[in-house]
Amino acid sequence: MDGGPGAAGRDTGGDTGRAGEHRGSLRAALGGLTTRGRSFLAAGTAAMVCAYVLGQGDLLRVGVLLAALPLVCVVVLHRTRHRVAASRRLYPTRVPTHDEARVHLRLDNVSRLPTGLLMLQDRVPYLLGPRPRFVLDRVEPGGRREVSYRVRSDLRGRYPLGPLQLRLTDPFGMVELTRSFSAYDTLTVVPRTEALAPVRLAGETGGWAEGRQRALAMAGEDDVIPRGYRHGDDLRRVHWRSTARHGELMVRREEQPQKPRCTVLLDTRRTAWAGSGPDSAFEWAVSGAASVAVHLLERGYAVRLLTDTGVPVPGPEGGGPEWGSSDTAGLILDTLAVVDHSGEPGLSRAYGTLRGGTGGGHEGLLVAFLGALDEEQAVLACRMRQRARGAVALVPRGLQEAEAEEERERALREAGWTVLPYASGDALPDLWRRADRTGGVSGGRTA
Repeated sequence: MDGGPGAAGRDTGGDTGRAGEHRGSLRAALGGLTTRGRSFLAAGTAAMVCAYVLGQGDLLRVGVLLAALPLVCVVVLHRTRHRVAASRRLYPTRVPTHDEARVHLRLDNVSRLPTGLLMLQDRVPYLLGPRPRFVLDRVEPGGRREVSYRVRSDLRGRYPLGPLQLRLTDPFGMVELTRSFSAYDTLTVVPRTEALAPVRLAGETGGWAEGRQRALAMAGEDDVIPRGYRHGDDLRRVHWRSTARHGELMVRREEQPQKPRCTVLLDTRRTAWAGSGPDSAFEWAVSGAASVAVHLLERGYAVRLLTDTGVPVPGPEGGGPEWGSSDTAGLILDTLAVVDHSGEPGLSRAYGTLRGGTGGGHEGLLVAFLGALDEEQAVLACRMRQRARGAVALVPRGLQEAEAEEERERALREAGWTVLPYASGDALPDLWRRADRTGGVSGGRTA
């Protein structure tokens, strides 16, 4: 911390930091006079003027005392060097909406002098609640004080916490100086996710290795890529044709299980949604996309998030078999925490990303949270269905005329989508059960 007049400090903003000093100007210290200090200074000045006019020596001494007291406090507080270290610990750093996070503040007096009365205030966005303030009594040399407070938000987003402000005051309350630490932390409020039932979706593979084994079976014996024999390899895996060709023992490569893939598409076009706030249809879709992504990741899927901007998360460098790494869930949730309406006119960029995907032209499973669709975007959504083995579309009700919505849903069903209409107050787990191909809605017909 740059202590300024009356304080020097160390800001650790977590567990790391370095000490720093800054004495500041005496003029800045004079600016820290409180109402009491200014009143004493004004009363002393008035008393000295009256004493000079009336020739009263006793009144002059009283005026000097009244005016000198706040000035002495300014000088003393300005020259007092308190070395203070502060740290902040936020747990957890990522919370769902409506949940609380706890912030722990620790203040250490690392100087050889005791501090006076200290007032701590942490800067917090108004969406997280009122600014927390704490009053600390005298902190002995080498002493430590710890305080904590809670924050919560009903709106997703990324919120900065800090920097921490420290107020120093003299014993008479004449001067009050405010100095700020430099470090801050970030609280990420992600969409709330709901637990979904493990249903059997249309186009879903039976297991990780099924797609890989099926590809090897279709490729044939000549397309198997062998490798050199290594000590300990099973002789039953020797590939004799390659052995004869290379003149050394060659064995078939071990079949690596391939994760089933899923792309979660979120339509963020501003023109596709109406209303705002936690109860809007768009926020329902954001929360639904987070729930589906987390659910499929837990089921062993390699999941990526795609919006109408055409930028996938994880990005192209993390695509293919690397989807679904241990950091994918956090990356997707962090992206959904700050996602907002886009200015895209349509879904063409998202379709371009799906069209340029790997895996034989198919993206595996496609789960789309769509907004209002006009005729052109409905045709584009029908084309997206051709890029996936299975597709589930969750479409909102009440954003268009009923007749137009029914027509768009009918077109999606005819293209092979499993269409699940919803309102913003519907429960996602109930809708998700209806997507079960063994006993729910498939291709628009009830099983």
